[in-house]
Amino acid sequence: MKKFVIFSVLTCMLALAGCSSQSAAPQGTNGSGEQKAAETKVVKLAVVTAQDRSLTKGLIKFGEILEKESAGAFKVEVYADGKLGGDRAVFDAMKVGTIQGSTMSSGPIAVDVERFTALDLPFLFKDEKTAYEILDGPIGKELLDELPAAGVIGLNYWENGFRNLTNNKREVKTVDDIKGLKIRTLENELHIDMWKEMGATPTPMAFTELFTALEQNVVDGQENPAGNVTSSKFYEVQKYYTKTGHVYNASPFLLSKKFWDSLSDQEKEWVKKAADEAKNYQRQLNQEETKQAEEYLANNGMTVTELTAEEKQRFFEAMKPIYDKYAAKLGEDLVNKLREANK
Repeated sequence: MKKFVIFSVLTCMLALAGCSSQSAAPQGTNGSGEQKAAETKVVKLAVVTAQDRSLTKGLIKFGEILEKESAGAFKVEVYADGKLGGDRAVFDAMKVGTIQGSTMSSGPIAVDVERFTALDLPFLFKDEKTAYEILDGPIGKELLDELPAAGVIGLNYWENGFRNLTNNKREVKTVDDIKGLKIRTLENELHIDMWKEMGATPTPMAFTELFTALEQNVVDGQENPAGNVTSSKFYEVQKYYTKTGHVYNASPFLLSKKFWDSLSDQEKEWVKKAADEAKNYQRQLNQEETKQAEEYLANNGMTVTELTAEEKQRFFEAMKPIYDKYAAKLGEDLVNKLREANK
């Protein structure tokens, strides 16, 4: 009987030990001791510019930095050439979180966040250095703070550069030469009003449709930074390039708010660090690209025209009705702050 009791006690102890060893499997393993891999977050970034354009390269750089900083916790995919749609389609996709990020000119953003229109006021920024000081300061932050209500987050400002006019009809040396030209514009009210004021016929359309429209003479011309003109091969269907510099195109780096809100504090720090480093890289690259692009256009058959100081002043004076209209719409305080900061 004594032996039986001892045997029963030993059996129970062995059973308990077995249960204990099973329950002691390390947390985060699958029970066999193999560590479960953390789930990699895929970040889709979409842009309308070509693969070799500075904005696209900036997104690629952002991805490289983020993947390195996070030790592979993020995987970044960049879709260039408008493969996932034009700016407006991409903006709407970011709202619902099917695309996680992009960079685009302030014009398309202004459809949802009206005060971004102020950044596109004609002849507002005198040079890139001034633009950086304003956009990286309180005025730039004030505008970025309005984006979350539209379903996106703005981390900083990259650049598309100064927009210049091309056309296939005649050399443009004066504001009067623009009259009667049918010009493709951004899908933005201010841009449409600006070209009407100069006597052109503005025709808004998505960037992805532009080359075909130029080739088929649906429009006479268009206006874009030099980098876009070269990378999209507009020089093949346009003869005249005029350095009007009528609008400086800031290109905010945007993320889906739905995506942003899903990140931990640490993940947000990785993303912000990558965005800041990519911004500096992209701005420098864009300035180099502009210089090279204009030389390339001149060497590939385009007539490149520089406006005189007197003519630039005439262009600016022609824009007074635009400033009056949009100061009333957007707030005189914002427009005045921007103009004062540029002096």
